[in-house]
Amino acid sequence: FTLAGYDDWRLPTIKELYSLILFDGQDVSICSSDTCEITPFIDTRYFDFVYGDTSTGERVIDSQFASSTLYVSTTMNGSSTMFGVNFADGRIKGYGYDANPNRGEKTFYVLYVRGGEGYGVNDFVDNQNGTISDQATGLTWMQADSGEGMDWEDALGYCEALETDSSSDWRLSNAKELQSIVDYTRSPDTTNSPAIDPLFETSSIINELGETDYPFFWSSTTHAATYGRRKS
Repeated sequence: FTLAGYDDWRLPTIKELYSLILFDGQDVSICSSDTCEITPFIDTRYFDFVYGDTSTGERVIDSQFASSTLYVSTTMNGSSTMFGVNFADGRIKGYGYDANPNRGEKTFYVLYVRGGEGYGVNDFVDNQNGTISDQATGLTWMQADSGEGMDWEDALGYCEALETDSSSDWRLSNAKELQSIVDYTRSPDTTNSPAIDPLFETSSIINELGETDYPFFWSSTTHAATYGRRKS
């Protein structure tokens, strides 16, 4: 691919692609018809974006963008899976990219990128005081999670009230900050661990199947979803 005199374009990593997300977008699920006017999760002053074409049988959300980041395990009955971003509903999702005999090969939109080869590469330092610093982002994280589940309001309060390492300015991270510490080379199936650097101490849970698993984590970012409900 050649553009603007450059031929070193590449498919972005999932962290690079998610950096384009705008949190003030509106989930297509709030629409009751195909003519609903909504705001996508990408800045359309600078980037071209179209929703799925319902006149050809597509869904409104069929506007998925590919990244170069593959899931190290499989999903959906053994399908090879790629992480992508859907700017129609504001989510990172895993997409099986193996050809489906009933549907054919899955296709995606792409936004190529160049430069910034080190973007999203963590540079963690164990501060030996219960905190981890990421010198790549300038953020300091708790080394161990809360150890118990809580609702969103309690999670906000837990972070605001936390005092550790002689600091009291802790807060709940936003969605991009939280995604910045995901380690996409790890998974429960392949490394018997959560997808985060083992410097962090992550709780384990027993899931609905009675198997050892790992919990979800809150962010401070809200998301407008169906019927006005909020998701984070």
